[in-house]
Amino acid sequence: MTTEAARQPGGAFAALTSRSYRIYLGGQSLANTGAWMQSVAQDWLVYSLTHNPADVGVTMALQFLPMLALGMHTGLVADRFPKRRILLTTQTLNAATAAALALITICGTARPADVWAFAFASGLIFAFDGPARQAFVSEVVPAGRLRAAVAMNAAVFQATRLIGPAVASVLIVSVGTGWVFAVNAACYLGPTIGLLRLRPSDLVATPTAPREPGAVRTAARYVLRRPDVAWTIVLVGVLGTFGLNFPIVLTAMAKSAFHGDATTYGLFNIVLAIGSAAGALLAGVAIRQGPWAIVATGAAFGLLQIAAATAPGMAPFLVLLAAMGLVNLAFQAMANASVQLAVPAELRGRVMGLYMLVFVGGTPVGAPVIGAITSHSGPRAGMAVCGAAPVAAAVMMAAALARRRHGGHAVSGRPGRDETVLLGENHGLHPIAQAELGQHPGHVSLDRGLGAGQRVRYLRVGQARGEQPEHLDLPRGQLSEGARRRGRVTGRGEVLD
Repeated sequence: MTTEAARQPGGAFAALTSRSYRIYLGGQSLANTGAWMQSVAQDWLVYSLTHNPADVGVTMALQFLPMLALGMHTGLVADRFPKRRILLTTQTLNAATAAALALITICGTARPADVWAFAFASGLIFAFDGPARQAFVSEVVPAGRLRAAVAMNAAVFQATRLIGPAVASVLIVSVGTGWVFAVNAACYLGPTIGLLRLRPSDLVATPTAPREPGAVRTAARYVLRRPDVAWTIVLVGVLGTFGLNFPIVLTAMAKSAFHGDATTYGLFNIVLAIGSAAGALLAGVAIRQGPWAIVATGAAFGLLQIAAATAPGMAPFLVLLAAMGLVNLAFQAMANASVQLAVPAELRGRVMGLYMLVFVGGTPVGAPVIGAITSHSGPRAGMAVCGAAPVAAAVMMAAALARRRHGGHAVSGRPGRDETVLLGENHGLHPIAQAELGQHPGHVSLDRGLGAGQRVRYLRVGQARGEQPEHLDLPRGQLSEGARRRGRVTGRGEVLD
């Protein structure tokens, strides 16, 4: 290890060595603080106007309905157009909608239908913003620090979740809900200025998707060919649809179970955020972050939420809430990073669009269901259902992984058995293979069946199996010890995707 490398910060903090990432993160931190403030204020405003948890669920459903309808198509927009330009547009529109909602709320004319209309408008903006923002991270940090950047994003996101609800609670009690929306509108200046300060020469160039028919289906087929990616997205979707309906169950727990007010709801969000920030940083320094770690954290989150639903008092409920935040964000950071590292740059917008679609697009389905259960059976029953769903999905993913392990895939040392190594188009190890470091320690070495300088057949990552394979000459010294630990190769020397 070089002296310079030794000085580099480890874990999630490694991403902060990039100037572009520091600027980007600073702007997003301010925007996220305002967004959390608006989330708390919007939910509380609807509940105050209607006194019905189901109406909070309707608000959430309308906010995420556009992502459900447009997710992968807006991801294609992110693959075809400059992501920086998309984000500048969405930040401006977010500021305008927040300012309009602030105006009618301060004037005392806000009705539930008005809030629902603004929730839908902000959801439409988010449908374009989400995939572009997720994929843009890979342009502000080098590939080797992408996992660290994702973990740091999650940690800062949750730190703002700590600050935002606290500020929102103070403003709601002192000056009214409308001023929370006004502050949120001002917060969008942060990411706008940050994006304008980024130097194009400092950004990592990424290929744009070609204009071709079936571009969305291409991304979907790619995911289906990668069971590890597909199952991760399924688990993320179930957790997002049912497990993360906190605005519904926590507002009802604050009001009904613990007989509190907006301050109690703010406290719940603060405690959840403390655990979440710790969980995101934990994911950034974790050594092994394979699919089994994702399964374990997803199941643990569900079990903790079931336990919280049965908590007899405020103190154990707060402890369980912090633990839920920790494992939830550890899960989210690991899942997000594993999917991004597994996807070629030209497909990343669409795949992350699918990721965001299932993560937040399921809310129009899950939120009304959880809202109805909470209204008819109480907040504890609603929260228990929120926990049971991700547990069931984690069990199914574990069963699928076990079948894959025992079904002859990725077994080492048996010539003639098809196994896989993933090489990028520059003949270097592709990030997909990097992401698998340590997950399959039993794989055969790349040296076995592939000598230095040997001419072999291979398929580019993302190339259809029916297409004509290309050839490459492996230069001497190309196969490092790290590559040997990660690689998988057939006994015939064929390298497939």
